[in-house]
Amino acid sequence: MIEYIQVKPLPQELADWRDRIEAIAADEGLDFFKTIFEVVSYDKMNEIAAYDGFPTRYPHWRFGMAYEQLAKSYAYGLSKIYELVINTNPCYAYLLEGNELVDQKLVMAHVYGHCDFFKNNYWFSRTDRKMLDTLANNASRIRRYMDLYGYSAVEQFIDVCLSLDNLIDFHRPYRPLDSRQELKPQSDLPDELIGAELELPRLKAKEYMDEFVNTDDYLDQQREKIKQEKLTQRRHPSSPERDVLFFLMENANLTRWQRNVLEIIREEAYYFAPQRTTKIMNEGWACFWHTHIMTKRGVLDQSEVIDYADRHSGTTAPHKGRINPYRLGLELFRDIFDRWNKGKFGRDYYECDSLAEREKWDTGAMEGKRKIFEVRRHHNDLTFLDEFLTPEFCARQKMFTFENNPRARQWQIASTEFQEVKQKMLSQLTNMGQPIIEVYDATYQGGELLLNHLFEGVELDDNYTRPTLKNLYAIWKRPVHLTTYRKDKSGDYQSVKITFDGSQHSELPYAPLPPSA
Repeated sequence: MIEYIQVKPLPQELADWRDRIEAIAADEGLDFFKTIFEVVSYDKMNEIAAYDGFPTRYPHWRFGMAYEQLAKSYAYGLSKIYELVINTNPCYAYLLEGNELVDQKLVMAHVYGHCDFFKNNYWFSRTDRKMLDTLANNASRIRRYMDLYGYSAVEQFIDVCLSLDNLIDFHRPYRPLDSRQELKPQSDLPDELIGAELELPRLKAKEYMDEFVNTDDYLDQQREKIKQEKLTQRRHPSSPERDVLFFLMENANLTRWQRNVLEIIREEAYYFAPQRTTKIMNEGWACFWHTHIMTKRGVLDQSEVIDYADRHSGTTAPHKGRINPYRLGLELFRDIFDRWNKGKFGRDYYECDSLAEREKWDTGAMEGKRKIFEVRRHHNDLTFLDEFLTPEFCARQKMFTFENNPRARQWQIASTEFQEVKQKMLSQLTNMGQPIIEVYDATYQGGELLLNHLFEGVELDDNYTRPTLKNLYAIWKRPVHLTTYRKDKSGDYQSVKITFDGSQHSELPYAPLPPSA
């Protein structure tokens, strides 16, 4: 059964402001789905926020835990949710009951920025626009499974699946269907074929020079290479697969209800993934437009200036020890807008060696608005920062890297160099900051699961690695292995294999696996 939101009409004053702000947003070029606002109590707002912005989800203890945390944080005055908006068509947004009018106007302007981003950003183009109905149907299915197979059994399996919901391939939805790897088992090659005499590739040479060009050592190398390629073809999957959840869905020994639950968790993980990969851009875009609409289009009354400045500064203030996505996204969009208005791009500008001249550069190009809409359409956080982060921007924003100094027993600035700051930020955003894990071979040692960690200089945290292997075992039901790198006593990285065999973990040296193509 599908559950629909019963939306109460807005009070007349808010309805009038909604219509006015919507008209301004459309006039500025924002393009959004129909947006439906509802005023809810703080209790209802916390409930919806605990459900990740949706009015109904399947029953699970983590939603109750999130609700308790939000409710206590609000009661103690530690935090307050001003708005929630859902990426659907139409978009649903919630306003907090009891907020001042300036808060509601700011939130509505902010929401229209989000709705434009949801509709037009490429990384949201593959999301389910009817997710409201989908989640309600998922909740009904899981409740039915709980009635049939027991609440505890289903909840425990959901726990296992949720602990693995980051093991997906975030780029999979954007590949052409015909290029996605088939995950059905490959037929084994007979052993006699591998041992048979193979036709070896030979280097071109005159007949009298052939034995000197195509030496025995060279032919042995070619023979071994072909054998290894044919052995590789016997692996399943034939090439490493990053969508671990899909592989388990297709190949693990699961009951029908377990496979359906795993499919639900995977489907929801892919729906929420774009929100995580565009957090900086999405919030920056919404802040950019709520600032413009409130301050430059007459929405902000003179009597509301102080309250507006307080709310806006609270949202975009720097966060100690971490990036504030609202601030970084807003300032970078402002920087792009200013640079393209002044013509600070192109070959002439980048080849100019005079800092004074670059600072005063202004060709009157007035391309800023066109450019930010173009950026909004095509980029995610990773490409956004890679493309538009500049040394001048980092210097103005006083950006730096930091590290812990064990001697001083405190965190200290490590570097203010642009390339190091940029590289640090990009590494944190790659794969949403998660380690990249691939299924390498499901036929390893007679059907055990071998995974590979694409090591990029950061070791896996055992507090997560070992429970993850244990939960993978719960689904695969046979020993699970993971190859990665550990730093030894000499400070060098060595390849190791971490194993969970159903009762205990072990770690042994292991030859590194070749990277995926």
